[in-house]
Amino acid sequence: MDCQAARNLATLILVATLFAAAQPSSQPDPTAIIRDLDAANQARFDDVLSFTDVEHYSVFRGGDEAHPAAEMTVKMTYKKGIGKHYEILSQSGSSLVQKFALQPLIENEKAINGPAKVAQSWFISANYEMRLKPGVTQTIDSRACLALAITPRRKAPNMIDGTLWVDANSHTLVEVEGIASKNPSVFAGTTKMMRRYANMQGYAMATHARAESSSMLFGKTVITIDYSDYHFELRTAR
Repeated sequence: MDCQAARNLATLILVATLFAAAQPSSQPDPTAIIRDLDAANQARFDDVLSFTDVEHYSVFRGGDEAHPAAEMTVKMTYKKGIGKHYEILSQSGSSLVQKFALQPLIENEKAINGPAKVAQSWFISANYEMRLKPGVTQTIDSRACLALAITPRRKAPNMIDGTLWVDANSHTLVEVEGIASKNPSVFAGTTKMMRRYANMQGYAMATHARAESSSMLFGKTVITIDYSDYHFELRTAR
């Protein structure tokens, strides 16, 4: 091989190497996705000193999801190191449903978001076994998402056994769906749960949630929550 041919070959090898390095990996890295999820949860906890939102709760009974049996709108205030406080702005419908469905739900939210327990329900590897579902993708709110199968490391009504959808580019939380790993009461059957998130000031914040359960005693019950009007106090500008 003469010198010119050798130089041409070397050039081709260099170009091929650079081209290959510029191509995205054919398969997402599960370790990186889980690591980024863990880091995002910790960053949110570290940086968000407080926030408020407005939450609208609706309860539907039987097969009718057009006419709520009860509704409640609250202003929620979260303060790091303290937890959540709820101020009722309006409520309507059945007083029994208010008392036995919505008020216990809000009290549970207060309990699991207290300083001693708040980290126990995060979607992180310390709380869940996570496994990437190869080739399973979905577009949610115009965001390309990857799927992680999640299994709680402990059983609790607020722990979900199902699928976690993460943004394919940022690896941030987009949606979670599945069933509660433990029924909330002896009177409730299997509870299907879903919660969707949007990126707000760099953090995944809930925008919509749905829980559905059925029992012989109470029949089908669906609770939906819509979250809006977020305001943040951050440790540092993001």
